[in-house]
Amino acid sequence: MRRPQATIIGDSDASLEACKTAEMIGELLAKYGIAVITGGRAGIMEYACKGARKAGGLTIGILPSDDVNDANDWCTVVIPTGFGHARNVLTVLAGDFVVALGGAAGTLSEICFAWIYNKPILTLKGFEGWSERLGGTKLDHRRSEAIMVCKDINELEKEILVICKKLNLCID
Repeated sequence: MRRPQATIIGDSDASLEACKTAEMIGELLAKYGIAVITGGRAGIMEYACKGARKAGGLTIGILPSDDVNDANDWCTVVIPTGFGHARNVLTVLAGDFVVALGGAAGTLSEICFAWIYNKPILTLKGFEGWSERLGGTKLDHRRSEAIMVCKDINELEKEILVICKKLNLCID
């Protein structure tokens, strides 16, 4: 069985509190052997990669630019696209599920792509942005379940394990 892959999305200019939480999420995912996929830049993306790498995990940055040097220092694998924000669809498609933390318009587009492509979407309460506004809602008729809201990291961990089991993904 292949390793699960999680896409972590959120602001490139997030608060330090949100970034530290993203680092904990990256570490949590690496603990279970789940590869971390991000947009490869700063903020939530960088800290999620940092946490995963420090825990020995695999990190993949899918960049909007065509320059591998634009990736944060914590990316193990860098995929330069030259697609700008259009790379958001690739970032979402690469993950088995999506974890959203805060977020502005770029994050909103990723949440919408995740919804359209039927990717489970988890949000963490307390970080404002689009993930906070949309958590607990159904975006449209395409799906019966709502975007999941987790109250803390422990609940997020439990839901990730449920998703991996449901998708028949092997975790360490």
